[in-house]
Amino acid sequence: MGEEGRRWEDLGIDCLLNVFGRLSLEDLSLGAVLVCKSWHKASLRPECWNKLNYREIDFMPWNKFTRRFMHEYRLQRFSFTGFMKFAANRSQRSAVELLFPPGFIPTLEDMVYAANKCPKLKILVLPKLSSEDEKHLPRLMGKWKDLEWLEVGSKPCSFIQVITQINLHCPNFSGLKMAGSICTEDALAIVSLVPMIRRLCLANSYLHKEALLMILNGCKNLEILEVLKCIGFEADGEVRRRASNIKIFKWEGSRLSYNDVYDDDDCDDIQVI
Repeated sequence: MGEEGRRWEDLGIDCLLNVFGRLSLEDLSLGAVLVCKSWHKASLRPECWNKLNYREIDFMPWNKFTRRFMHEYRLQRFSFTGFMKFAANRSQRSAVELLFPPGFIPTLEDMVYAANKCPKLKILVLPKLSSEDEKHLPRLMGKWKDLEWLEVGSKPCSFIQVITQINLHCPNFSGLKMAGSICTEDALAIVSLVPMIRRLCLANSYLHKEALLMILNGCKNLEILEVLKCIGFEADGEVRRRASNIKIFKWEGSRLSYNDVYDDDDCDDIQVI
């Protein structure tokens, strides 16, 4: 076949969608969409915008992406909220992943917009929220009925209410990641409300041994438990025995108090395959 028969713009729509679905939001909005008419048309398909990973982009006003986006779309000003809405709208309610940037605190308006425009989310990654906006998180959780994985920058003050809503509305929920002070009440909520959870990451938290044992005893389907660099427990014989049925149990760096110092040889991960 000659070179003329192998032009990129002549690729079939299925091939283009397969490729574009793997691109970052930056490449989608400033790359494929500007190449040619056929690529532009394909890049507008909602299948290309299923994964809204805003963590891959630097949203600082002096960043090259920000300046180029303003130029290409003839904008007078740029904001994260504006770009978030731009990408969410292109997903046409089909997005399954939404990852907010870690250094950015979304407003309540951002959260409500995401809940309304992305009802099919399976993966949701949130940064640390403001104390005022945390109160509204339980109300929003009920909108994501397909949710499987939730990651929050720190344990929200409304955690019990959040996990209650997950119990009521998210039958496929299987994973949680957060850090903070995990008390026995929180552990009891996890055991009681999401007992089928398979992956739990509580690294860099204050986690008392009693709460840890409650989780180990109550969450029988746990496959991965990460409690790295926690304060409040030692991975003693009892803890290791209770965790022996978990495929991957990571606890290195955890100690009873800030004053404890461990020998590196005692901090290996336990992996039971």
